[in-house]
Amino acid sequence: MADKNIPASPVYSESSIRVLKGLEPVKQRPGMYTRTDNPLHIIQEVLDNSADEALAGHGKKIKVVLHLDGSVTVEDDGRGIPFGLHPEEQAPVVELVFTRLHAGGKFDKGKGGAYSFSGGLHGVGVSVTNALSTRLEVTSYREGKVATLAFSGGDVIEPLVLRKAGDGERRSGTTVRAWPDAKYFESPALPMAELTHLLRSKAVLMPGVTVTLTNEKTKEVQTWVFKGGLRDYLMQTLTADPVIPMFENEGFADAQHETFAEGEGAGWCVAFTEDGAPVRESYVNLIPTSAGGTHESGLRDGLFTAVKSFIELHSLLPKGVKLLPEDVFARASYVLSAKVLDPQFQGQIKERLNSRDAVRLVSSFVRPSLELWLNQHVDYGKKLAELAIKAAQTRQKAGQKVEKRKGSGVAVLPGKLTDCESKDLAHNEVFLVEGDSAGGSAKMGRDKESQAILPLRGKVLNTWEVDRDRLFANTEIHDISVAIGVDPHGPNDTPDLSGLRYGKVCILSDADVDGSHIQVLLLTLFFRHFPKLIETGHIYVARPPLYRVDAPARGKKPASKVYALDEGELTAILDKLRKDGVRENAWSISRFKGLGEMSAEQLWDTTLNPDTRRLLPVQLGNQDFLQTEGLITKLMGKGEAAARRELMELHGDAVEIDV
Repeated sequence: MADKNIPASPVYSESSIRVLKGLEPVKQRPGMYTRTDNPLHIIQEVLDNSADEALAGHGKKIKVVLHLDGSVTVEDDGRGIPFGLHPEEQAPVVELVFTRLHAGGKFDKGKGGAYSFSGGLHGVGVSVTNALSTRLEVTSYREGKVATLAFSGGDVIEPLVLRKAGDGERRSGTTVRAWPDAKYFESPALPMAELTHLLRSKAVLMPGVTVTLTNEKTKEVQTWVFKGGLRDYLMQTLTADPVIPMFENEGFADAQHETFAEGEGAGWCVAFTEDGAPVRESYVNLIPTSAGGTHESGLRDGLFTAVKSFIELHSLLPKGVKLLPEDVFARASYVLSAKVLDPQFQGQIKERLNSRDAVRLVSSFVRPSLELWLNQHVDYGKKLAELAIKAAQTRQKAGQKVEKRKGSGVAVLPGKLTDCESKDLAHNEVFLVEGDSAGGSAKMGRDKESQAILPLRGKVLNTWEVDRDRLFANTEIHDISVAIGVDPHGPNDTPDLSGLRYGKVCILSDADVDGSHIQVLLLTLFFRHFPKLIETGHIYVARPPLYRVDAPARGKKPASKVYALDEGELTAILDKLRKDGVRENAWSISRFKGLGEMSAEQLWDTTLNPDTRRLLPVQLGNQDFLQTEGLITKLMGKGEAAARRELMELHGDAVEIDV
């Protein structure tokens, strides 16, 4: 049985189907037809009609007025919208244009059509403006007559009135004044920056056409007219100077063209800069395509193929570098104005061109033109090639970046790390131990509560000239970074030290020459790629002994084992034994070949026990960072053999050699 608490659903029958008539669909779903954040786009629809008139060669002036009451007037000196009766609809054409979806003069794109090239596609534009305005007035000047009519919410409220043009009136043109209805928009205010940019761009794309904006509120009048077109505009808009002269040209199909209709093609101006934000603007039949599209892809393809063939012709590409379109395009600024006979746009606001043929159309004119230009200006061509190759090398380098290995979203601690039990940063220590055998002794001899051991295999990589992004390609360095809990960084970075897992990071290597070398390699790693750990006092060097002296019993003193760090300490220990009356050579001296020879107990006594060990904190001393950096460059740099020789000659006498 049906639940009595559930209300019965309304009847679904033939009468449930609603047919939206006239401009009702626009009012019901305005977002399907226009942008609803503000009324700019519905004003742009009127403006585009005026621009289409100028594009078709029937107008030299477009005027926009922002009135005090929030309405906007767009006026042109084109042919004027026809106001005679439509042969089939038996209504004035000007009325149909503003009240019917899919009524317009831009469907007939063939030869003899009123608009061969236009932004208007589906006759929806100004009827949307009309539907979303509380009032809209149209005046059309044509054939010595003036027609006026007015609408409200898309409906005619003042039918067409026709009169003879007066002496002082224009011969032809259209004036539209619209009062956008605030209820359809998030904000009723027009974005001034966008509006001025739009008007300025119309003037750019139609050299010789004067575009004027009058603001009654501020009494400001702005006028744009560009004789030089795209070049003038791009030059004024760029924030950085081009590295080579701007590349400007245009190409349009003639009547004999095999693929494209007469007049289809593009005009473009491209500038290459080394810095500053790139300026990128594209238009199709004067409609701004803010989201780009296939015409931009054509420009990109044309530029890339031309530059690539120039680089190949002059054998400029270094070995191992692969050039991609983005490398040429990365530093390109451009203004592109395409003319397409029957453009297919994405979305009603025409922000992206989808016409497939536009790629070939634009590319077919750009490529040969740029190839010719580059080969006429070889020096500029080489400069451009250099820019593209540099971009390719930077991209390839970035692509080689090695990330920290992760499992389940967090960096996995290295398997060979023997961690401590405590989580107290102040007491925790990690010993970076040379070799597995020493690691074994250290694991057995350590204090499990606060001491962790990370054995390292063989010599660590010399990281002085290794890019930070490539560090994790080396397993040992990856493991050190993950175990410590801090990522590599530079001296001026502010790394996140909150993940630091140990208060002391101790380098523990043999007391011989090899051990010293490993110590230097690890210090180089920390100075170059973990400088904040040195700065904050977290890096230490453990000093294991080189000698053990077994002294016999003397007087009341029992036999003992004494450890010496080096020759100097050994001499001092022997002198003390002599003073204590131990006869010469009654003691025995052992030299440790490495930490691996020490028992776990010996390693604890000499190197790990906080009460008896010697642990040196690593500090920069009195020298500043740059001085230390210069010295380490001499010692660790690959191309610094001469500087190293000079250092050895200067300070050779101070060095003790362990043969």
